[in-house]
Amino acid sequence: MDKRVREAGLRPTRQRIALADLLFAKGDRHLSAEELHEEALAAGVPVSLATVYNALHQFTEAGLLRILAVEGSRTYFDTNTSDHHHFFIEGENRIFDIESGPVTIANLPAPPEGMEIANVDVVVRLRPKRGV
Repeated sequence: MDKRVREAGLRPTRQRIALADLLFAKGDRHLSAEELHEEALAAGVPVSLATVYNALHQFTEAGLLRILAVEGSRTYFDTNTSDHHHFFIEGENRIFDIESGPVTIANLPAPPEGMEIANVDVVVRLRPKRGV
């Protein structure tokens, strides 16, 4: 993990390496800073929530993570940085990738002068069927 952090242009501090190990060791994941903080503490990594937030934002700026603003003030960090979309289960605060291919989006507005669209994130919100 040291190499991955270093190649992203970040200094491989002990805390960054420990957080990167937790983030990337289990494949593609969607985690909030609070969830990663809990995992770190459970794994015996002494780190503050502020340090977790800082590391996650540094990883995002370095291209290692993708940020997803899904639920009001709750932000998720996605270890899969490819262009893809998500399902979000309301009430469970669970997010996962849409696996069934591309989503077509029509009639996007033209961006303001001097700007270009960098990405479009689609989050499909799910809940249990009512009356079933």
